[in-house]
Amino acid sequence: MSWPFLLGLTGSIGMGKSTTAGFFREAGIPVWDADAAVHRLYAPGQPGARAIAALYPAAVGETGVSRAALKGWIAADATALRRIEAAVHPLVAADRAEFIENAARRGAELVVLDIPLLFETGGDAQMDGTLVVSVPPEVQRKRVLSRPGMTSAQFETILARQMPDAEKRARATWVIETLGLEPTRAAVQDLINDIRAQRHA
Repeated sequence: MSWPFLLGLTGSIGMGKSTTAGFFREAGIPVWDADAAVHRLYAPGQPGARAIAALYPAAVGETGVSRAALKGWIAADATALRRIEAAVHPLVAADRAEFIENAARRGAELVVLDIPLLFETGGDAQMDGTLVVSVPPEVQRKRVLSRPGMTSAQFETILARQMPDAEKRARATWVIETLGLEPTRAAVQDLINDIRAQRHA
């Protein structure tokens, strides 16, 4: 069983990461989504929900983990985030490893790992290559502020937690600008072809 090429996909808020991940899926490439994995783990009875219940029972109810309750706990307790991460990160890592192994068994040459804070968490060290999606700052701002309920203050808070776009671009193996759907789709297909050609060279 040959191991697939692991491509870490990342980009700041509003840069088109979800759309780009969708184009990889369209092309038949397995895509693991870190946010979706946490969502699954936080569902009722799942390992993430059990781990949070052991730390902070008030955050877990009939529908699983309440993210609002977690945010409240994090705001009130300086140790909360570190404790949550220590409990949940190993579960997320196990979910990712299982996904990659299953893809390898099916003969996948390439697996995309969609991880919002890829560089911030050092996850890029486990990848064979990294792809950053990007647009100019004014396009990013317009996209994000068009989201329901989003304010300038919220946007600035989110940006402050993320590595600057210029730094991500400098560290990336590849960069795709997501200014239009068709050019982005074409760039994704070109990248898939390049990675396959490398593997068969």
